[in-house]
Amino acid sequence: MQSTVNYLWHTDDLLGQGATASVYKARNKKSGELVAVKVFNTASYLRPREVQGREFEVLRKLNHPNIVKLFAVEETGNSRQKVLVMEYCSSGSLLSVLESPEHSFGLPEEEFLVVLRCVENPRGTLTPHVPERPSFARCPSVLLFPRPCQPMGNLSGPTGSHPPKARPQLEPLAALALSPAAGMNHLRENGIVHRDIKPGNIMRLVGGEGQSIYKLTDFGAARELDDDEQFVSVYGTEEYLHPDMYERAVLRKPQQKAFGVTVDLWSTGVTLYHAATGSLPFVPFGGPRRNKEIMYRIITEKPAGAIAGTQKRENGPLEWSYTLPITCQLSMGLQSQLVPILANILEVEQAKCWGFDQFFAETSDILQRVVVHVFSLSQVVLHHIYIHVHNTVAIFLEAVYEQTSVAPQHQEYLFEGHCSVLKPNLSAKHIAHTTASSPLILFSIANETPKGLAFRDPALDIPKFVPKVDLQADYNTAKGVLGAGYQALRLARALLAGQELTLRGLHWFLEVLQATCKRTLEVTRVALLFLSSSLGTERLSDMAEVRGTQELRRATELRTQLRALAEVLSRCSHNITEAQMSMGHLSSELAKNRDQVHEDRSIQQIQCCLDKMYVTYKQFRKSRMRPGLGYNEEQIHKLDKVNFSHLAKRLLKVFQEECVQKYQASLVTHGKRMREVHDTRNHLRQVGYSVATCSTKAQEAQENLSKILDQLSHQLLQDRAEGAEASLLPVTPYPIPAPTDLVLQLNRVPSAPDV
Repeated sequence: MQSTVNYLWHTDDLLGQGATASVYKARNKKSGELVAVKVFNTASYLRPREVQGREFEVLRKLNHPNIVKLFAVEETGNSRQKVLVMEYCSSGSLLSVLESPEHSFGLPEEEFLVVLRCVENPRGTLTPHVPERPSFARCPSVLLFPRPCQPMGNLSGPTGSHPPKARPQLEPLAALALSPAAGMNHLRENGIVHRDIKPGNIMRLVGGEGQSIYKLTDFGAARELDDDEQFVSVYGTEEYLHPDMYERAVLRKPQQKAFGVTVDLWSTGVTLYHAATGSLPFVPFGGPRRNKEIMYRIITEKPAGAIAGTQKRENGPLEWSYTLPITCQLSMGLQSQLVPILANILEVEQAKCWGFDQFFAETSDILQRVVVHVFSLSQVVLHHIYIHVHNTVAIFLEAVYEQTSVAPQHQEYLFEGHCSVLKPNLSAKHIAHTTASSPLILFSIANETPKGLAFRDPALDIPKFVPKVDLQADYNTAKGVLGAGYQALRLARALLAGQELTLRGLHWFLEVLQATCKRTLEVTRVALLFLSSSLGTERLSDMAEVRGTQELRRATELRTQLRALAEVLSRCSHNITEAQMSMGHLSSELAKNRDQVHEDRSIQQIQCCLDKMYVTYKQFRKSRMRPGLGYNEEQIHKLDKVNFSHLAKRLLKVFQEECVQKYQASLVTHGKRMREVHDTRNHLRQVGYSVATCSTKAQEAQENLSKILDQLSHQLLQDRAEGAEASLLPVTPYPIPAPTDLVLQLNRVPSAPDV
């Protein structure tokens, strides 16, 4: 045990060790509070006196939530060694997080953004964004017909005639930050350069609500330095060193270059790349520590815009990358914002490198954005759209176009089973809060083949065990295999979630079409009832005695036209009914497929394999610290390697056969269904147009027919009235012929023959 006046610790509780000091977990003698104590060794006192006291002075000057707190400076009882008493971070460092197999391919997006907040630059305290009630507008008229869309049914979500409950909208990322200003920005505001920024010097602790909090630590190399000042002493860790410092510190080449505060930006760029991908950006064949000359070539010959460089084989060419690897967990929306930042701070020439002000401005710009999750139903891909709350919806639609290639005029959206109209002139803050499991569903008017999620097969990243027992090599191999296994688990979850969103979104869209069919069918039936009453023959037959034959011919023509329109509407009604039946069958298939997705147990099988593999991995991690194994232990170790390999093969088999193959089959099926839906949609639009046109023509024809019949009825009434008046006049007697005339008429009658 060792102690100071107020603290004590055991030397076995070592947290970290460097050239000049060791860090231990300690306790306050009175309260029992856990702290970290940094105990300086004899080598530290060989440094100049002003250097020895520099770390104390720097920590006393700093006071920030993202910087490890200094509680006291004390001395050990016997040796009188200086001891810094600091805040204890129980969750290790960012490096320990990245070295875990689960993060072999980098941090998840949410955790990476927390790390980014540690180095971003919101000036002053942020006012949290107060979410407003999201607007749930009805379907746009371009969707199908110029009638408002009614709410849709949902396999498991909201149904009925009411819109979904208002959900809080996304807040700017910085408004959710754990501190109002960032650690590195606090350093620059106080004129301090850290000179050893790396994942190992960024500590992690877990807050009261389970959130991660990252804090800068180890200010042994830090010093006060203004933006226009330079220094010549060399500090830092070689993988994270600026090329100019690397040449002098690692290659031991004499040079008289002075360094400015921007050397921290290079280290920050390497750290951010490491956090995003799980790997260092610049890696020669054999590794940075074994091939230092090639490492120096990579970091000095890096072309502008490149963010990574590797040498994959001995004496092989240098390969440059201008994007993050496909295995990175960050969304393309975040990558498009991050890559330009990395390219401009990983710049060899200090004159071309960004300054801190621009770096902080760009990182702050990311964290001031909101994230809108958009699932493209046509592409079967989930997108993260980063926009500002003060942007308009038009800018959001353009951002969606950049990631999906779906033109704004072709974008239609559903949210939680309801149509969502995004008016271009509205503020983006009116877009409802989304999550990866509850995104906006994007439907593209233009039909296209589903792309699906692009990914790298985890089997390509699985190393093989060496035949002999090599404890360190076996540990490294197990770690690599387990890392690929966790990547397979993440991909399996993403593939299954993609299938679920696809089925859910397509079902919702079918509900939109069904609702439209119902309304259009109702309009058609009402029109047919109206026409049936207009096609009666009684009134027209009554007009047969009217003398105006031209009007009668016109009325007959209109009646024939109405009969033709009725036939068209009848066919439309039949077509709509057939479409309803077809969509009903498709909805039943979707419900059945969705039940199958919910019953899928591939993720549980993969997780089970990983749990067993992790037990073996922990044993290998423990064994690597030993000088060797006994005979029996070595045999057990060999069996563990065999079983570990079998579990890895089983995991990959489940991933390929139960996840990938089913996902690919679902893409083919979804492509056919989408073509069917597009055809049905287009057909219904044509039917709807025909119904609307027929209804308009029928109304016009009926109005004209009514006018003609009214005129004919009026004329008929007039004719009948005139006839009635004529019958009431005095009757003129028939003339009575004179007798002579009658005699004459009679004389003209032939006489009868004599009998």
